[in-house]
Amino acid sequence: MTKGLCPCGLGAGYEECCGRFHRGEAAAPTAEALMRSRYSAFVRGEAGYLLRTWHPRTRPARLELDPGMRWTGLEILDTADGSAFHSTGTVTFRASYRGGSLHERSWFERVDGAWVYVDGDFLE
Repeated sequence: MTKGLCPCGLGAGYEECCGRFHRGEAAAPTAEALMRSRYSAFVRGEAGYLLRTWHPRTRPARLELDPGMRWTGLEILDTADGSAFHSTGTVTFRASYRGGSLHERSWFERVDGAWVYVDGDFLE
């Protein structure tokens, strides 16, 4: 599953979109780009990337992804801050999966210049 469109929904191919972040060739330039790349990592089972992009303060010791989970789409609903000019940002999104969806507001911070996921609140 290396060819084709990136799961993040931007319409680009995976290799040149989130794939470069997953491979460590580039860092996500904004909180939204990190959110999209983390969604793609969930879709593709990239647990190592998810742990690497998780804030050290809130990162779990390990992450076990459900191989039966089928993510079907990502919708970014709102962003606040999170650009190259900010040190924090939030992204509100809806991630759909077979059988339902997850609605969350996620917080991101820069650590040593790189965006990382801190935590999030589930929304109704």
